[in-house]
Formats: sequence, structure tokens, C-alpha cells
Amino acid sequence: MIKFLKFVPVQLTFFLICGILIGNWMNFQPIQLVIIVGFLVVGLTIAYITANKKLEPSLIFTVFVFTIAFFIGVSSITYKNQLNRKQHYSNSPEFTINKPTLVALKIQKILKSNTYYNKYEAVVTQLNTKKTKGKILINIQRDSTRNTLEVDDNLVVKTPFEIIKEPLNPYVFNYKKHLKTQQIYHQIKFNNQQFLLLSNTSSTIKGIAAKVRAKINKSLKKNGFKNQELAVINALLLGQRNSISRDLLESYTGAGAVHILAVSGLHIGIILLLLTYLFKPLHYFKNGKLVATLIIITLLWIYAIIAGLSASVVRAVSMFTALTIGMQLIKRSNVYNTLVISMFFLLLFNPFYLFEIGFQLSYLAVFAIVWIQPKLYNLGKPKFWLPDKIWQLFTVSIAAQIGVLPLSLFYFHQFPGLFFLSNLIIIPFLGFILTVGIIVIIMAVLGILPQFLSYSYSYIIQKMNSFVAWISSQESFIIQNISFSLLLMLACYLCIFNVFKWVEKKSFYRVVWVFVSFILVQSIFIFEKYNLQSTNEFIVFNKSKTSCIGNRIGASLEVHSLDSVSERDYVIKAYLIGSGVRKMQQINSSKYLYKFRQKTILIVDSLGIYNFKTIKPSIVILQQSPKINLERLLKTLQPKLLIADGSNYKSYVARWKQTSIKHKTPFYSTMQKGAYILK
Repeated sequence: MIKFLKFVPVQLTFFLICGILIGNWMNFQPIQLVIIVGFLVVGLTIAYITANKKLEPSLIFTVFVFTIAFFIGVSSITYKNQLNRKQHYSNSPEFTINKPTLVALKIQKILKSNTYYNKYEAVVTQLNTKKTKGKILINIQRDSTRNTLEVDDNLVVKTPFEIIKEPLNPYVFNYKKHLKTQQIYHQIKFNNQQFLLLSNTSSTIKGIAAKVRAKINKSLKKNGFKNQELAVINALLLGQRNSISRDLLESYTGAGAVHILAVSGLHIGIILLLLTYLFKPLHYFKNGKLVATLIIITLLWIYAIIAGLSASVVRAVSMFTALTIGMQLIKRSNVYNTLVISMFFLLLFNPFYLFEIGFQLSYLAVFAIVWIQPKLYNLGKPKFWLPDKIWQLFTVSIAAQIGVLPLSLFYFHQFPGLFFLSNLIIIPFLGFILTVGIIVIIMAVLGILPQFLSYSYSYIIQKMNSFVAWISSQESFIIQNISFSLLLMLACYLCIFNVFKWVEKKSFYRVVWVFVSFILVQSIFIFEKYNLQSTNEFIVFNKSKTSCIGNRIGASLEVHSLDSVSERDYVIKAYLIGSGVRKMQQINSSKYLYKFRQKTILIVDSLGIYNFKTIKPSIVILQQSPKINLERLLKTLQPKLLIADGSNYKSYVARWKQTSIKHKTPFYSTMQKGAYILK
């Protein structure tokens, strides 16, 4: 491991990642980076010439190399950021927010629809008469009388651009931040009657791949594959999860087997092993290894194109392309080096991969399998073949889970306790399922799929779904709502690293580091518990059509709402997990007055009662659209702040805002600014 850390690409990748993080955080101008990198290259050249004359390594030369790697990271994310390009639609003088604009669009990707909208990722090709670039999120109202759009469809629509909003409640999923990693900064909404569909004059690789997938799906439907089985085949083999139902996805998540439904390193690795075995006879011919390598790499990338060139597919195929070259052309390839080199070039190609959860999880899982699994396997080696294979699979599953566990807890806040069982049963058969699936698809497209084979394969998928549903139904084994901070995640990884370094070589020095790691984790637990118990908050949540107020005292939360609210409520659940609060109690009774940190808070609901002679509230909260004379209320109570929550009519809120401005009273709308938190 120490030798691995001294490997130059590891060090370069580390500084590249640091540069990407800094470049994403700070706003650099491209011309500044050109000047900085230019000076560094000149300095590096001088340092290299000096080092050659002295015939010994130069510290200055090393510093220049790492500094250049750092600024390459900064430059890569700066130049890859479409907002920094003149052609981006948002930099056009024609671009405006909330004002109808004539826009030409090209569909690039079909996203998962929701109850109200079909969603697409598209490129803005033209703004009025000006040619542009840049991705955008499209929301088209669902209409059963009209077919959905396809990849490469061109359309024209006159509609306003909208800013993608920040989350309006604390700790809920930040969709705006997620789309930013995809370089999507705006959205548009319209219905099926508002746009004009143009004839398609050109096809992209993604468009051709979408047509291939559509043909495959049509052929499979003809052969009797139904919705659930077809959805799993699309996810398992074609990399498309749009058609998977929410219940099925939750079953795979609860069973700790959701990675099976995403074409990733596991699937590409199995396909690579199959192709390697298939083309092994070519090794006996002259230049056979080279020919076999080229064929395998070509087939892997064809598969990646058919699977839609999603980030996970490109990542996995790039990783295994490097591994294939290492296996076929080099006598002994270091897997660590291959992993790091593939990571370096992937991040150089698209630095935004670094912020994708899939990228982080996949590299951590593979690294853990390569480093931790042999150590776990050596704890006990079964003598017989079958127990040995089961032990190998078990240790691979445990190693991967150890590698991704802290990050999974940080992002997803749950731990599937029976993950090893689902992986132990499914993964041994996954190679068979993938192989037969590929054969089924090819035969279905050619129109020669035997009925018994289609029924048999459909039956296998059904049984796999049933098994996963049974595993996820064992709720007592699924630990949910785990609050896990970034600091705790980093400390846990340090602890895992030191523990397995000690397993690698038992020494007093490494034992000390293990104890230091455990003490650090305990210290963070104590620190976070102290913060939890010493924090008090008064929260006005933003919920449409209902009012919800939270009064937090340390590790407990009182929720005041006339409507039923439970810990499963999305907004409340997100707050409980994000804040670390353990107890939640709902109070259904109407309460009009609150005291918090010497401030009096008055609730004015649909009854419109507010004229209390002995009370002068600091804050007034308007709920359920009360029909009141706000000018009279402001003159009578003279509050320091007026809050309107999400239960009010938008027209009322707009009117109240203007009245508050007139009377110079600060106004806060949770529908516009998000939940109000008083600390």
C-alpha cells in the first residue's frame, strides 16, 4: 500500500482532484488560468534542465509537477463548465428569465417521468435567431393522447426560462445541486399544444442507440415479456431504469441489491470475463493477443453506446478498457495502478464525474474489493471447491460493503442488514442471467427466439424480483433514518484504513494509529451529541395546502399541525435525519401563541383572530389564507417580521408582500425563500 501511494499517477490524481474541488468552489477566469499554467510550464522546464545538469532529483521540479497537476484540475472544470462558454444560451443577449422566448431544442435524454410531467434533458440549439449550446431540463405536461418524444427529436417552443429552485425545506434532497453536476441550470415547462415538432435532419450516437433499444423492447414485447420483467431487462442489460416502478426499486434498495439494476463495473466485469473466455483461442495465433484485445475493447464500447453512454457505463467501460490492456498486453499489471490511471483520465475528460455519487461508490467498491477482500479471504480458506467459492463471494460482498458503507450512510441514511444474503444468492447467477439475457435479446431481434426460452428467462426474472421483495420485506433487518455527518464519514474511512493497515502488518506503530482513529470517531460522536442536545430551533416548514410548525428542543421535536404528520412524512423525515433529532411528537391542538428565546410568535389562521390587547408579538405567522385587513394588523400589532407559509393562496401572499413593503415591515414567504428557521 505504501508503494502504491508513492506511485506517481496516484500523487498526480490526488492533486488533480484537489484542483477540481477548488475550481468548483472558486470562480477562475480562463485567461487567468492560461497565464498561470504558462508560467508554471516555463518554471517546470527550467527546473527540469537544472535537475538534469545536477544529475539528481530536484524538489523544485517535483513541486512544479504537482502544482501543474493541481491547476490542470482547476482548468479542466473551468473549461468544461458550459457557463464559461460564449455560446451558452445563458450568455446570449436574447436570454431572459420568466419572459417567453422562442427556443429551438434537441432532445438528448429521456428522464423518469412524474405524476404531472414527462421529463427530458435537451440541448438549446437556438435562442430566437441566435445559435446556442447548453443543456436544459424540459417538463412537458403528461397527455395520454400524444406519444412521448424520442432522443434526437427537434422542437420549437415559445416559453419562459425558469431558475431551478433551491429546496424549500431543510435537509431535503437538493435537486438543483444534483442538476448542476449535470451542467443543467434552468428548466422550461409547457404542454403538448405549445410546441412544434420538426423533422429530424441528423442523428447522434445517442439517438441511434435509443432506436436500437426501442427495437429491442418492441421485439421483447412481441415475445411475451411483461412490464416488470421488461423493466428489469432494460435496467440489467440496457442501462435504462426509467420504466422501473417505485415499489420494485425500493425492494432492490431495501435488499441491498440496487447496484444490480445499474449497468456498472459488476456487469462490465462479468461481460469482460465472458469475452476474454470467448476470444481466448485467438491467443494461439500470431498477434492474437492484440487482435483479441482490440475486439474485446470494441465490443465493450459498442455495448456502452447501446446502454446509452450514461456516466456509470462510461466509467465502468473506461476502467475495464484499461484493465483489458493491462491483462492482455502486459505480463503483470498492478490493478491499483490501472484504477488510478482510469480515474485520472476520466476526471480529465469530465471533472464533473467527481461529484456524482455513482463515481464515488464504484471506485470505492472496486478499491475495497482489490485491497480488503484478499485479507478477509485469508482469514479462513475452505479446502473444498464449493465452500471456497461461497467464501470468496461472501468476502467480496463484505469487502465492497465495507468500502462503500460510510459513504452510503452519508448519502442514503440506511443499511440493508441482509445485503450479504441477496448478493450471495443473486451474484453467482448474475453471469448466467446476463449471458442468457444477451442471447435472448439477439434472438428476439432476429425473430428466432424459441417460446420456451422466453418463458424460462421471464420466469427467472420473476423469481429474482420475488426473492428481492422477500428480502426487503424483512424490515427488522433494515436500519433506517441513520444520521451520518461528513466529518463522521471521513473519520470512519480513516479508521477502516488504519485497521486494515494493521491487518496487513501487525506492529505497535499501527496499533497506535488504530486507537487514535477509534478515539477520533468517539470524539466526533461526543461533539455531535453535544451539538444536538444544545440546539434549539423554531421552524416554519413550507408545505403546500397545510401548515406545519416545528419546535425543537435538543434531541426532540414537537410538530404542530392540524393534519396528520408522521416520521414517514418526507419533509419531517428529512429534518429528523439531517438534524439528528431522535424523537418526534405531533400536537394536533390549535395553538396561537409561542414563546421562543424571549420572542413572542402569533399565529393568524383562517379564523383571522389577532386582536389581543395584552400581547405585542415580535413575529406574526399567516396560515390558511386568513381574510384580514393586513394594514390594520400591522398598525395594531407592529410586528418586527411577517411570515406567510405554504398553506396560503399565492395571490394573497403577493398582496401581503406589497402591503408589508408599504409599511416597511420585513416580509418572509416560505414559498419563495423556503422554511423559516429561528435559532
